[in-house]
Amino acid sequence: MPDTNDQESAIAFGPFRLFAKTRLLEKDGAPVHLGGRALDILVFLAERAGEVVDKRELIRRVWADVNVDEGSLRFHITTLRKALGDPGEGSRYVVNVPGRGYCFTAALLRAAPSENRTSLPVAAPRSLPSPLAKMIGRDDAVARISAELALHRFVTIVGPGGIGKTSVALAVAHGELQAFDGQVCFVDFGALRETRLVAGTIAAALGLTVNSDDPMPGLLTFLRSRRMLLVFDSCEHILDDLAPLAERIVREAGGLHILATSRESFRADGERVHRLFPLDCPPQRDGLGIADILAYPATQLFVERIAESLSEFELSEEDAPLVAEICRRLDGIALAIELAAGRVNAYGIAGTASLLDSRFSLLWRGRRTAVPRHHTLSAALAWSYDLLPANESATLRGLSTFVGPFTLEAALAVASCQGIGEAEAAEAISNLLSKSLIATSPAERRLRYRLLDTTRAFVADKLVENGEADRVARAHAEYFRDFLRDIALKSTGMQSAGGFLPYADHLPNVRAALTWSFSDGGDRTIGVDLAASAAQFFLELTLLTECYRWTQQALASLDASAVDGRNEMILHAALGVSAMFTQGNTEAVRSAFTRSLQLARELQDLHWQLWLLRGLHIYLTRVGDFHGALGTGEQGESVARKLNDPASTLNVEWMLGVAHHLIGNQDKAVQLCESAMLHNPGSQRLNIGHLGYDDRIVALVALARGLWLTGRPDRAIEASRYTIREAELLEQPLTLGISLIWTIYVFLWVGDLANAEILIERLIDHSARHFLGPYHAVGIGQKGELLLRRGDVTASIEHLRRSQATLYATRHRIMTTVFATALAEGLVAQNQADEALQTINDAIAEIPDHGESFDMPEMLRVKGDILARSGNAAEAESCFRDSLDLSRRQCALGWELRGAISLGRFWRQAGKAGDARALIAPLVARYQEGFQTRDLVAARELLAALN
Repeated sequence: MPDTNDQESAIAFGPFRLFAKTRLLEKDGAPVHLGGRALDILVFLAERAGEVVDKRELIRRVWADVNVDEGSLRFHITTLRKALGDPGEGSRYVVNVPGRGYCFTAALLRAAPSENRTSLPVAAPRSLPSPLAKMIGRDDAVARISAELALHRFVTIVGPGGIGKTSVALAVAHGELQAFDGQVCFVDFGALRETRLVAGTIAAALGLTVNSDDPMPGLLTFLRSRRMLLVFDSCEHILDDLAPLAERIVREAGGLHILATSRESFRADGERVHRLFPLDCPPQRDGLGIADILAYPATQLFVERIAESLSEFELSEEDAPLVAEICRRLDGIALAIELAAGRVNAYGIAGTASLLDSRFSLLWRGRRTAVPRHHTLSAALAWSYDLLPANESATLRGLSTFVGPFTLEAALAVASCQGIGEAEAAEAISNLLSKSLIATSPAERRLRYRLLDTTRAFVADKLVENGEADRVARAHAEYFRDFLRDIALKSTGMQSAGGFLPYADHLPNVRAALTWSFSDGGDRTIGVDLAASAAQFFLELTLLTECYRWTQQALASLDASAVDGRNEMILHAALGVSAMFTQGNTEAVRSAFTRSLQLARELQDLHWQLWLLRGLHIYLTRVGDFHGALGTGEQGESVARKLNDPASTLNVEWMLGVAHHLIGNQDKAVQLCESAMLHNPGSQRLNIGHLGYDDRIVALVALARGLWLTGRPDRAIEASRYTIREAELLEQPLTLGISLIWTIYVFLWVGDLANAEILIERLIDHSARHFLGPYHAVGIGQKGELLLRRGDVTASIEHLRRSQATLYATRHRIMTTVFATALAEGLVAQNQADEALQTINDAIAEIPDHGESFDMPEMLRVKGDILARSGNAAEAESCFRDSLDLSRRQCALGWELRGAISLGRFWRQAGKAGDARALIAPLVARYQEGFQTRDLVAARELLAALN
């Protein structure tokens, strides 16, 4: 009986053949590229065809060395099904049995051993090293390179050191053995130092005897008659000599193909470059579980390498995010990930993550069998760095000062301080990019560059060793000072918004420049100028805490003898805004705005004056000084007249409209704010929008509320919904918060409690995510009002008191009387009439000397209800009448109807039904819309009862 142990039989199903021993899957005779885990699953299920294999048994078989959950299994089953055909066809072979496991249901045939397969010549071990037992995350790259190699005879795999170029090349080469009848030869140039020996090294790898000083003629004679694949590995240091030789070989030997690996391309005729990118890493996003994290090749590699040295290793929920962070920090570089995984045995995952910032991480050692340049990250990077000419190494050292992405202009500015001309620096950057020492970073407007973190750490040490760190840091800070100042000038200063938003990716570099400027070794003069230039940048990105920190530090560093008035004006303005939204409505905010406004007047800068009046207007409304806000708007009118600018005039109208609404002049408020519904939000206007506080949205909320108050409920709801939609488009956290806070009341007023609840929960979540403390407190208070309307009085009171405590602490007075009114209603509902009366009296007393406020009629009505419940009939009726009188003066039909309903009920109990009908019926008749809203329904029910 013949010995057939070396001949492998295939398992056939449909158009597929599976060779389990050689781990090969074919479809119609062509290889199907399938990941290692998915192939393991297929082999195991095929061995147990027709049986239902328990999920846990399948996981134990496929992940014998790692503990994972069912999410990873589902991921690889999905991958397997895709490889077996479209979703319907793939599902036909691998069936999920709910609650039990998976079953391979295809009819199987055992194919006879393939003669062609056994007769293939096998490359000698010296010619082609063994591939990795398991390569992670590179199946697609191997498939694409194999396809490119079939179409183009010269393919170079290009990428930075340690990314896995050699491993991928070997996988491709082994996959091409059949196509080249075993004629595949591996040539390792890594150890070659004498470039004159390049041709001889190729000849020696081919087993040729060299008897001449010039081996090329004999080499070409040998290669011309053969179909062969040459694999050239680690070519970057000999490209000048190897490139013309490779080009000649490809041109003269028609059956020869070359697959090369290099940190830069050959730039040869006929060359096809395949750039190998880092392994995909999990995104920086909350909520990723173990299965999500292990779905990415970088983390799979990390865990696989740990399991090789720690057989009992089990990835925990707590450690999984750290593994994702490590892989991201290492930029998905395979060598770096393997080296870091090798440290877990000594330091643990958390300890390894904490050491990534240490320069010692560059010295972590890898496998003893690795080539010397891959023993450590430092060695891998030194191999590339030491090959650089002086201009390129100096340019690269300078680039280490950048944090994150940078532009070509920024790079050239820093290179100039190294004594490198612009043309030379541009050429150096181009060369560094081609040598994989600089990476490109995606950007919408223009190309951005970046250094991988490992490269940056290595060359930053070189920068210090060369004594260049301070000079480069100064040039970096000066560049970003000038860059931000130019944008501010182009956008005419803080009175317009949006100019900085396209440059948000410069944020890490701006932070780094400020940190250096205010450090002990920095330059505070640059720091002050930079902080002033960066103020609007931080505000437009709604980075209020950072804006507060740097402007405060800059103001503390101002030299009184050499102070620049404009810089001081900008810094005080930004300090006032950022402090208002982060520290609360303190007197320091008023002082900052006042000082900045004084400087703007001294500089006779009308645009700045108007902008600062707008900021002061916001502050005064927040502290409840509505008449002060109106006075500020009137000052703005004077400035707008001098500017003779329609946009400024429009914005001043909105300032006045908002102030009139808060004071209680609702007809004027609606008249002044109606233009906000028609105004094109893209047009130029005075804008506090880069604070995340858009003028038009503030006018719209005043309009929506004014419409309800003046007796147009349906239009009020329509305007509220429109306002929220417009605020969402702006993507400004503060503006969206404002739109929610004020329009929620329209929904509460009309009695649409379901939509009010949705918006309240959204406000609470939104303010928590963006650290908007006072807004969060308002949301809690509004939830208290909602609970009160639904009859849960105890919970309502608890929410309202929590809210009030925060709002008083931050001097956010604009809402305190509103919540005090609701609290008083809750207290009287619990028969705590004395405390309720004290609460409403305290709220009324908060209104300044003018005694005018948008909510005063409602406060008087609620006080009347409390007095009536307490048996103080005369005082109660007086309060109701005062509420009605003030409602009429304010043109607030909404409050007037509410007051009339309360007084009507009071009169009904006193036997004055006719007076009650005469009071309520005309008010109901004035409404042309909103007949199903809460108060109109209540009024009609009361009229029916009175009849």
